[in-house]
This record gives sequence, structure tokens and C-alpha cells, in this order.
Amino acid sequence: MAFWLLFAVFSSVILLPEPAFGKTRHYTLDIKMHNVTRLCHTKSLVSVNGKFPGPKLIAREGDQLLIKIVNHVPNNISLHWHGIRQLRSGWADGPAYITQCPIQTGQSYVYNYTVVGQRGTLWYHAHISWLRATVYGPLIILPKHGVPYPFHKPHKEVPMVFGEWFNADTGAIIRQATLTGGGPNVSDAYTINGLPGPLYNCSAKDTFRLRVKPGKTYLLRLINAALNDELFFSIANHTVTVVEADAIYVKPFETDTILIAPGQTTNLLLKTKQSYPKASFLMTARPYVTGQGTFDNSTVAGILEYEQPKHTKTSIKKNLQLFTPVLPALNDTNFATKFSNKLRSLNSKRYPAKVPLKVDRKFFFTVGLGTNPCNHKNNQTCQGPTNTTMFAASISNISFTMPTKALLQSHYSGQSNGVYSPNFPWSPIVPFNYTGTPPNNTMVSTGTNVMVLPYNTSVELVMQDTSILGAESHPLHLHGFNFFVVGQGFGNFDAKEDPKNFNLVDPIERNTVGVPSGGWAAIRFLADNPGVWFMHCHLEVHTSWGLRMAWLVLDGDKPDQKLLPPPADLPKC
Repeated sequence: MAFWLLFAVFSSVILLPEPAFGKTRHYTLDIKMHNVTRLCHTKSLVSVNGKFPGPKLIAREGDQLLIKIVNHVPNNISLHWHGIRQLRSGWADGPAYITQCPIQTGQSYVYNYTVVGQRGTLWYHAHISWLRATVYGPLIILPKHGVPYPFHKPHKEVPMVFGEWFNADTGAIIRQATLTGGGPNVSDAYTINGLPGPLYNCSAKDTFRLRVKPGKTYLLRLINAALNDELFFSIANHTVTVVEADAIYVKPFETDTILIAPGQTTNLLLKTKQSYPKASFLMTARPYVTGQGTFDNSTVAGILEYEQPKHTKTSIKKNLQLFTPVLPALNDTNFATKFSNKLRSLNSKRYPAKVPLKVDRKFFFTVGLGTNPCNHKNNQTCQGPTNTTMFAASISNISFTMPTKALLQSHYSGQSNGVYSPNFPWSPIVPFNYTGTPPNNTMVSTGTNVMVLPYNTSVELVMQDTSILGAESHPLHLHGFNFFVVGQGFGNFDAKEDPKNFNLVDPIERNTVGVPSGGWAAIRFLADNPGVWFMHCHLEVHTSWGLRMAWLVLDGDKPDQKLLPPPADLPKC
């Protein structure tokens, strides 16, 4: 009797439907070369499924994604699913030589992960060399079925992905810069959904057009996939409502201009005019610049076009007035600061801001530029800050050296000796006046250093910009986690006074934060995700120069607190 009762119970368990769980979605992404023409310049570039940008991927909260990457190009490749937590699935995170060896030519790999507790606008991109210049696309996570947005349901949703177009091969650009020690050549244009728009030479036909109906609400899913530039964005004669940042709902606020850093996403509600305006409106973006190096000082434009009434006269259709927005000055840090301060977590009953109130470990890292000595093997004269130095970048004066074996594989297999050092400093070894007169010695040290954290450690990290080779804003991205930006300020962080003003109630939660130029940002997060997690500046030039490090979060005691085993098809180095 007991056996039959047990059998009946067991049968009822395994036969239950699974409405609480998401579906499994399969995608295949072929990495191929194909010719693309922009600015009247044709080049062969690395792309996804023959598209530039890559195709939009859609999932729902709770879904499992199985994304097969097939590498048909001469380059090694890996893909990162930017903003996905990857809970216990670090093998699917994607940064080459951090969580995996790259996918070699002719090989494939299936990224297998489940979207847990996330919904919103994210994106994917290559995470090796500068291939993300062309290998990127939207990753849209819809809410679970039956769960509404916490704002007015839009009439239509539109991804808008900012990028940079280079006439030259980006791989050759960074190889040349690495060889000479100088700054890499800048892009030739910015793009919206791969199109530079009418303000560039030979590009009127390559313009993104957003066609709308009067009296409707549109959800614009903005992604900054540019390699090296933070961007201001505005639509002429329209205001927008910010409702989400980095796939986290925020307290809505209206603005006519936004600032978005590389790696960040922002969702906007656009309410169109109630009646046909007999005009079109430029949507423009141009850089926010804080550094001293050269930059692409140009503007990308798309066009907002209203659907015309059926009986509109031909003369009106042909002679529509075109309005242009007014963007902030290139160096308008005041606007950048005010915009950043407006971003607050929604902190509702359904979407609470779970800020760690108790902190187990406090860290203080510097982020900024520096120098390396010139490589004199061939009596080479460098093109860095001096003819005897090369540009470098570092976190706490350690310029990260990429390993030749993946950190996560080395850690999991217990073969980390000679691959990385588990002794990243909690604070700079040599303190100095970080935002004052820079020290005479600007040389960085080099190493492959990681910070080790026990499972479930609550962390507070202050990231301090420095004035070495000029203060500059740095968008720092942390893989594997969201974090709360509890404080920001200018000058040197004051460990006694500044924490008194931390926002521990509704701070913005995100995965990429702009450390202010000549200032600091304080974040908190809970290290509840075992694995090795990359943290780096999302200005690709700074990452290439070494502004990167990794966190190693150890397994917890319980089975569901441990990193899952590696997949059988994990690429080998």
C-alpha cells in the first residue's frame, strides 16, 4: 500500500505541467564575413548571420537559451550576453580567456543559460579583440506571460542600437596602436542600427527612420554598442520618459536628452504628438568627451517621421520642415551629473531595491591611465605620452595581462598556478592625491590578478578616477552581477564623510556605471554567483590598455550555491 501511495505521489509530481517555468529557445548564430558599404566605403567585416548589426534575440524571464555559435571566419571568436546574470552558468558568460577559451575557426560552441529574475533590454557582443565593433545585437528579455510593464503598454517597441563605423579594419587599428604604444585611430562615423544617417557624406540613403502614428506611445530600447564613446541623444521637439536602465525598472522621469555610456541600455517612452505635425524630426547622438585624447567629433542622425493622413497634399509631403535637436556641449559634465542623479530604482513591492545594508568587505580601487616603458627591441620610438613610453591603463595601478588559459577553467580544474594570482589589493599599494597633481612616476605594474570572495560576501567597492594623463569618465562593467550605485562624487573619495550621503533606499541598480571624470562611484553587490567574473572599462581602448580585473567567487556549501560543471563542448585553448 505504501509503495502504491508513493508511486501515485511520484507520478503526480512528474506529470504536473510546468507553467511556472519558461520555455527552451534555440538559436544558431553563424559568424561570417560579408561585405558592407557605409560612407561610400565597402569593406569585408565579421558579422552575425550576415547581418550588421546582428539579429534581435528575444526571450522571456525564466526561459532557457541554447545559442549555438558557429565560427566561419579566420578570427577566434567568443560572445558575451551583456547583463545576463549567468547564475551558476559562468561557462556561458563569454569573455575570451576569462570564462572560456575562444571558439576557433571551423568550431562551434553552445551557450547554455537560463534567464533568472531579469527582464528588459540587454544585448550581446563579441568579447575578444575589437570584434564587437561589428558583432553585436539586441537581446530582449520580455516579462513572464501575464506580467505587465510597470508603465503604459506601448503601441510598438523599437530597438535603437548605437554603434561606431570604421572604414579601416578595427583589428588592424588596435594591433597598430599596441605596436606603437599610441592612441588608436578613431571611428569615421556613429551609427543607429548600423546606419550613419544624413549628416555624413554619402549617407542619406543609409538613415534609420522611425515611422510613428500620432497619439501613440512607443517604447524605444536604446543600447550603446559604440566601442569608445559615451553619447548624448535627443529627439527634436519631443520629450521622452526614462523607464528602465540596464534592464532594471526606474522611477520614471521626463527629459529631452539622455546620456548613455558604452555597455549601457536605456528604455524610453516616446509619446507622439496628438495630430499630424506636418514636419519631421531628427534624432541625433554625439559624444560626451572628458579625456584628452582624440575622438570622433561627429553626429549620427535618424529621422522621426509621422504617418501622413491619407489625403495629404503632395506639396506638403515633399516640403516637410525638418527640426534638429540641441544637444549638450561635448564636455557638459554638469548635464551628465544631473542626468545620472535622476536615475533611481523603482523600489516597488514587486520590484524592490535589495541594497546590501550590511557590508562584509570594503574595497577601494583606482581606475585610470598610466604608462609602460617603450619596447626597444627594434630601437623603436613609441607614440605614447613621450617617445619612450606607451599608453597603459590600470585598476589600482595593475594593468591586467590577459592569460593564455581561461581563468574559470584553471580555477575549476585546480590548475591555477602560473595562470593567475589570487592577491588583488584591497586598496592602492601606494596612495597619492588621486585627482590632484599627478605623481612623476606614471608607470603601471602588470599582472593577472584576481580578487577572491567567499560565497555570499556583501561587497562595497569605491572606484576612484585619477588625474594621471588626464581625468576621464570610465564606464565600468561588472560581469555576473547587478550592483547598486549608492554614491557618486567629484574629487577624492572621503571615507569618513561621503558614506553619510549614500543612498541605501532606492539607488539605481545596473551592470555598467560611469565613474565620473575626476571623481568616484561607490557600488554595493552581493557575491551570490560562484565563478570568475570580469570587470573592465567598457571603453574598448582602455580595456586593451589593461583597465580590467576579475573577481573569483567561491562555491557555497549548498548544492545550489556551486558552479555547474563545464559543458562537454567547452572550447579548448
